[in-house]
Amino acid sequence: MTTQPQDDAQPSSPLLGPLADVGAGPGGPAVGAFFDLDGTLVAGYTAAAQTKDRLRRRDLRVAEFLTIAELAVEFRLGRRAFETLIEGSARTVKGRTARDVDESGERIFRQAVADLIYPEMRELVQAHQLRGHTVVLSSSALTNQVAPVARYLGIEHIVCNRLVADKQGILTGEVEQPVVWGATKASAVQLFAADQHVDLAASYFYADGDEDLSLMYLVGRPRPTNPEPKLTKVAIERGWPIMRFRSRGGGPLGHPLRRGLDRLRREAGARRHR
Repeated sequence: MTTQPQDDAQPSSPLLGPLADVGAGPGGPAVGAFFDLDGTLVAGYTAAAQTKDRLRRRDLRVAEFLTIAELAVEFRLGRRAFETLIEGSARTVKGRTARDVDESGERIFRQAVADLIYPEMRELVQAHQLRGHTVVLSSSALTNQVAPVARYLGIEHIVCNRLVADKQGILTGEVEQPVVWGATKASAVQLFAADQHVDLAASYFYADGDEDLSLMYLVGRPRPTNPEPKLTKVAIERGWPIMRFRSRGGGPLGHPLRRGLDRLRREAGARRHR
């Protein structure tokens, strides 16, 4: 399949080629269709919706939020590993029940995230499901962010980061190891594929992040979606088809983590000085 035209070319439908590709390819559960979450299925960053809701409900102390915001900025500047960021987020729900966090995730999804799902990606998920493929939501986000989207789209399988709970269902403030990100996300998908008898050489992977190159290299049908700069460069060099959507939001995505947390940080600072 040749590289699809970008949005700038104004094709009649950005999905004509990808849908035809799925329809013409092999069917059955040995073919995997792996979808990233933030920036790929959803126009934005689901953690920002979670954080904003917790601030509004006074369920997150300003000091905790500012710590997470600082970690996020340092991560984007290359001064922190993603593991530090996700572990810092996990500590803010220590002592809550896993059930409570999951229920909050479902409510926030309905109120703030569902309308951000790209309709084009929903069509692609359905196309893979109709072909009998093993469809997987593979993300570095936490279960309470990922599971509601998967349920909504009818996706059965999830590969993501998970919070640790004790025998009473109380969250410990830790994340199951290893943290799913970049190369470890690729390794987690490899383990899933081996367990489910999925042929990665025949499989698809839709994602936007530069860190997802590790997994893009493993699948036979890499599909960069709203790709960041490095992923875009590699995709062009290798002739991978690129998809970009603007059906949610008014232009290129930029990086939703930085935009969302910068905004929330300003709001938190204003509240602290009232």
